[in-house]
Amino acid sequence: MNPSHITTAQRIKAIIGGSIGNLVEWYDWYAYAAFAIYFSNSFFPDSDMTAQLLNTAGIFAVGFLMRPVGGWLFGSIADRIGRKRAMTLSVLLMSFGSLLIALTPTYKTIGILAPLLLLIARLLQGLSVGGEYGVSATYLSEMATSERRGFYSSFQYVTLIGGQLIALGIQLVLQKLLLTETQLENWGWRIPFAIGALLSVIALYLRTNLHETDAFENKKKSHENKKGTVRELLKHPNALLTVVGLTLGGTLAFYTYTTYMQKFLVNTVHLTKEESTLISFISLFIFACLQPAFGALSDKIGRRPLLLSFGVLGTVFTYPLLDALSTTTSMWSAFFLLMAGLIIVSGYTSINAVVKAELFPSEVRALGVGLPYALTVAIFGGTAEYLALWFKQQHVEHYFYWYITGCIFFSFMVYVRMKDTKNNSALDRD
Repeated sequence: MNPSHITTAQRIKAIIGGSIGNLVEWYDWYAYAAFAIYFSNSFFPDSDMTAQLLNTAGIFAVGFLMRPVGGWLFGSIADRIGRKRAMTLSVLLMSFGSLLIALTPTYKTIGILAPLLLLIARLLQGLSVGGEYGVSATYLSEMATSERRGFYSSFQYVTLIGGQLIALGIQLVLQKLLLTETQLENWGWRIPFAIGALLSVIALYLRTNLHETDAFENKKKSHENKKGTVRELLKHPNALLTVVGLTLGGTLAFYTYTTYMQKFLVNTVHLTKEESTLISFISLFIFACLQPAFGALSDKIGRRPLLLSFGVLGTVFTYPLLDALSTTTSMWSAFFLLMAGLIIVSGYTSINAVVKAELFPSEVRALGVGLPYALTVAIFGGTAEYLALWFKQQHVEHYFYWYITGCIFFSFMVYVRMKDTKNNSALDRD
């Protein structure tokens, strides 16, 4: 239990501060995915749009390879010297990555150096985001009171989705009000990355004024030789494997319905870029609003019922939803089909952070949440977009729908076997 000296106002301030930093981190990450349809031809000279998107998706996937390194590095820092310091360092690193993308010349100007610098920027951002998830999930879960952990920790995905909403919102403003499509493709795509670098500096300031969690402070001087080490983490094999299984289907479904969906709507459904951006923005806004409601529900009925619902509905409806979406000709039919998928995914996204945090003791919690999650996301979430585009190029796009279905079913089997962490929480032992 958290000591009583933390007031409700301090707790809320900490949740907001941590969440805003998380929002900026994920805005920077998603700006790449949102604007790839505009800058892909600046870095990869190829007349085929799908081939260009494959190249930018490949670099997006490579950025995910750094996430396990970030999960290990920042998780260890958080468990050894504090959640606050680790979150401050991660957002600083993200600002460098965004600034580099904003300033990198095109392929026509510097040749092969252009995609190389783009790759380096994504590796930096991958390192940062890989550390961000585990540390912020741990921070939000530890700052919450025991009876409202599901609700408070759900704000991690509110801000995660919020980052994507801001990226899409900026895209809508640029598309509708400020720039032509030609201007966006020539230089306008640099604007969101410059904004991201600036927002990262603001988040850095906010995070330097955060309150450290009591779960860390209470064990600050104990287990010094064990805190944040992989050796100590390996003493919790069941929790590690649970994180992998818990994440696998959920992260694949999440990235399909969010980061990849904008390209899917343009490249497969054949909506305009503006229509796909608008649909993505509205659906993601509703999706973000659902997270606290689902999180609060888990505080009442437990985490496991929500996970089981996602497992069952995701296994049954993923193929029909994506198949119907691929053949629709109506913008609003596409919206409702996408929204159905996001409602199903909310059973995972709203509570996955707190479930993982409830599995580990405080001395390896940030590392335990971050490292196995980042590994799973790198393998399955990071390759989702690339695989989807590859299947499309091979004219067997529906194979991707079955692939998602199989992964969700695998996670469902994990949910069936696991205990409800609400009633068996390691956070209660802090």
